Formats: sequence, C-alpha cells, structure tokens
Amino acid sequence: MKAVIIEDESLVARELQRKITNVASDIEVVNVLYSLEDSIAWFRHNPLPDLMFMDIQLGDGVSFELMDHVKINCPIIFTTAYDEYAIRAFKVNGVDYLLKPVDETELKKATDKCRALLGNNYYLQADLHQLLHTFTHPSKTEYKKKFLISIRNQWIPVSTDDIACFTKDNIHYLYTLKGDRHVIDFTTMEDIEELLDPKKFFRANRQSIINIEAVHGIRMHENQKLTVALKSPLKMELDISREKAPAFKKWFDS
Repeated sequence: MKAVIIEDESLVARELQRKITNVASDIEVVNVLYSLEDSIAWFRHNPLPDLMFMDIQLGDGVSFELMDHVKINCPIIFTTAYDEYAIRAFKVNGVDYLLKPVDETELKKATDKCRALLGNNYYLQADLHQLLHTFTHPSKTEYKKKFLISIRNQWIPVSTDDIACFTKDNIHYLYTLKGDRHVIDFTTMEDIEELLDPKKFFRANRQSIINIEAVHGIRMHENQKLTVALKSPLKMELDISREKAPAFKKWFDS
C-alpha cells in the first residue's frame, strides 16, 4: 500500500514515517510534501496513493485547499496539534485524525481502519466534502468560562482567563496568574483539555496545559526540546518534547 505524507515540519514528517514503518510494514511512503503548493503540483502529475497522511495547518495555507485543485478519493488520516475539536465529529468512514505527537497504537488503529475502507469511495467523498464545509463555515464553539474551586467549605469561581496552567501530580491542580494553587476535581487531563480554547491553551505534555498569557520565556535545548518559563509570581518551568516543539511554536506564534 502506497502512502503520501503532507507535513510542513520535516522533523515531524520523519518521525511519522518511522512510526508508520513500525506499525504497518505494508505501507510504503512514496513522497513527503512540505507545502500546499508542492502538494498541488505533485498530485497534478502523479497518481493518487492508496492512503494519505495530511497535516491540517501548513505554512502556506490549509491542506483542505488541495481538494479545490485535485479530486481526492483515497482514505486520509489527518494529523493535527490543535483545531482537533473542530474535526472530532468526523471520525467516520474514510476520515480519521491523530493528535501530535502521534501515538503508535492510535496510528495502527487508523491505518487498519483505512485499509478496511479502501474502495468505499462513495462515503469517503461525502465525508471529505462535509469536513471541508465545516472548516470553511465553522460554527462557534463554546469553551468553559470558569472553574469552581473549593475554599473553606465554599465554592469559588475562577475565570478561565485568570488560569496560568493546569498540572497533574496524582491529583489535578489549577494555578492562577496570581500564583495561587487549587485542587480541581477532574479524572484526566484530557477531560480538562476538551473544555479549553485551543487558541489560548496548549497541552505541553501529559502532565500540564499552559495558558498563552502565562508564558514568560522559552528556552531551546540542543536536542530540540523546549522549556517554558511561566510569568512571575509563578516559579514554574514546563518541558515540551522534541515532537511537540514545532506545534508549540506554531501555536505560540499564531
């Protein structure tokens, strides 16, 4: 089975290619395309692959624009570090998505699903057109405006805009921009993440979520990892992996 990767970060593309080899040895990546312009040119002169891995946000546009120039009738697995909530409803026939950094278990599930759906072009085309319409005519998503915390036997609301970060260390904590720490009653970080505006909050790692307004500085390491220092009075530093660093840069610079 032949595949094409559309991804504007070369490091992320190489890592995805390695993981594809690990979980699906029958998939051959025939090309990696780094921009919308390159993708349009390549698909105009080459046959469609059996499967595509497509980053959503590219340096020169949104990858969905490819469909304005080329007829796509092969399964697509979208990869994204943000805007994931907008496409969550489209985990349907022929369309799947993976959050970066890509988990190999989820990657295997997605490739197995697309392998089973090859040839079901009718549903695939319908899903792609519906997905494209949603991104060109987005509906407004309501995110959580406040969190309730317990202080001295009473519930106190904390505005989401006043939250610097969320962390997990056996239990979940909320830190405010003023430096206060409060315990919050949530089961997983994923549950918290789903309530937050991805333009304002970034999942730094498995244990923390950062508010863009809380970032004081970013230190880069030789291994391409990042360390984010939060503004005073918080004396906190949060690490971002090499795999998530490109997505963080794109989010912070948006």
